[in-house]
Parts: sequence; structure tokens; C-alpha cells
Amino acid sequence: MKVTVVGAGNVGATAANVIASAGYASEVVLLDIKEGVSEGKAMDMMQTAQILNFNTTITGVTNDYSATAGSKVVVITSGIPRKPGMSREDLIGVNAGIVGSVIEQAVKYSPDAIFIVISNPMDAMTYLALKNSGLPKNKVIGMGGMLDSSRFRYFLSCALKKKGYPATPTDIEGMVIGGHSDKTMVPLGSIATYKGIPVSHFLSEAELEDAIAQTKVGGATLTGLLGTSAWYAPGAAAGELVKSIITDGKKLIPCCVYLEGEYGEDDLCIGVPVILGENGIEKIVELKLEGKEKERFAESVQAARNTQNNLGDALKK
Repeated sequence: MKVTVVGAGNVGATAANVIASAGYASEVVLLDIKEGVSEGKAMDMMQTAQILNFNTTITGVTNDYSATAGSKVVVITSGIPRKPGMSREDLIGVNAGIVGSVIEQAVKYSPDAIFIVISNPMDAMTYLALKNSGLPKNKVIGMGGMLDSSRFRYFLSCALKKKGYPATPTDIEGMVIGGHSDKTMVPLGSIATYKGIPVSHFLSEAELEDAIAQTKVGGATLTGLLGTSAWYAPGAAAGELVKSIITDGKKLIPCCVYLEGEYGEDDLCIGVPVILGENGIEKIVELKLEGKEKERFAESVQAARNTQNNLGDALKK
């Protein structure tokens, strides 16, 4: 089973490494436009094969999409990353052109592939990928919800530790829906649990709201510390989506998907829980949102629509 990762920067290389070392793909193709970068990183990763005990072949290529032919999954990380002070939406003008070109070439060689979009602004780039590719909506997926949910679990575990509970992120169930945006993502505190018990049993409303606030700016916090976008967690999140597709995992994962009536919305890409398997999005799960979470999701929907409108303007320039 072949997986292609387009973009050999920090996120793309990490995703390729996670996928290869897990061993569920027979081949990973890492493609970049810069001569030698993907080839060098692929060679470096292959030299860990005996140490990490995997048999996946990793191939690096420079702008040669023919090498990606027949891919089951294509992960798109192409585009410029954030810098301190930038929002994901600030990247729309440059990254729209890049992602549009990548989709056109990748679909040419892998028309039956499932596409996972990581490039920012992720919701708008998922919409662009869907519209430009002509693929059915079950085959175009935005990664953001998986990453944001992992960050939510981390911040909840930190809050619980402060209260004296020995929590780790693996002890937590938590989900983030809505847009992959610092201001409008929607961490669902109402259904978050620690060892199966609602976190509201352990945390005050103020403490839970603080964890939610930290989650929303989790990416920006890391960008401020690192001077560029994070890569370990985004790469691992992409790898988890690929795994659920290749192994037909049927996992319930929040992803950015195209809505056609679900949640009362139409012609919009935004994060909601889905069942993810070998056919990509196999079912969109509709949650009953109430109170401030319902209000926050409505705000997120409006922000996502605004960004999609800006996408159209960016493509006209």
C-alpha cells in the first residue's frame, strides 16, 4: 500500500517517518520541490529501518509526481508555515496557489486516492482540494480536528495534574470540532472525560475554560516558542488518519469535511466527528450541541464561511 506525502518540511517529514516506522504502508513517497531535500530525508529515515525494525520503503523525489502513481493516500503539507504573530488565515493567498497545483498533479497520477490536507488555513485548503479535484467528499479530509483534540487532551491532563490527579493525555477522552482556527475552534468540555468520568467532576468551570482557551491557541503558543509552526504533533496526527484509512480502522475522529446538510450547513468544510475507514469518510456523526458550545460552533461556522469567501478572492488575484 503506497502513501505519498507532499512537502518534505518539518511536518511532512515527520508524517512520513511516523507512517513508515509504524509499518502499515509498504511504501512512502516523500515529494518536495526543492532538489535533494526529500531524497536526503528519505535516505536518513531508511537508515533507521533496522534500528526501528520496519520494512516500509521510503522514497524521496523532487517534483516527480509520476513516482506517486497509485497511492492509496496522499497527504498534503505543502505551503509556507506560520511565523510568530501570524494566524493560519494569513497564509491563504500564498498557500491557495500551492495547494491547487499539488492537487491537480497528484490526482492525475492517483485518481482513486484519499487526500488528507494539512496545509493552512486548513479548512479553506480542504474546500479548495475538494473543488479542484472533483473527487467525492468522502475522499478529501482536513486533519485539524485530530491535532486539536490531541492538544485538548494534553491541556486537560495538565489541569488535572495541578489538582493532584496523575493524569496523562492517554487517560483523557476529549474532542475539538469547528474550524482549525485560534479563535473559533470548539473544544467540547461537556463530553471530555478522565478515566471515563466527566472532567467537570474534577475541574471547576474556570479551570475547564482555561484548558479550552489554551487549546485554542495551542498552535500559536508553539509558533511563538519555536519561531515556526509545530511539527511533531501535526505529523503524528496525519499518521493516525492514514492508519485508520489503510487498516480500515473505522475510528471516530474529528476531521474537516464537506457538509451537505449535516449540522444544518451546506457547501462548507469544517471539523466534525466522522467514522474514518478504508473508503475515507464513511459516516458523518452529528452531535447534539447545546448552550455555549452550540453558540461557539455557530461562530466557527461563520468564520469558516468568511475564510472560504476570502479563498475565492485570493484565487482571483
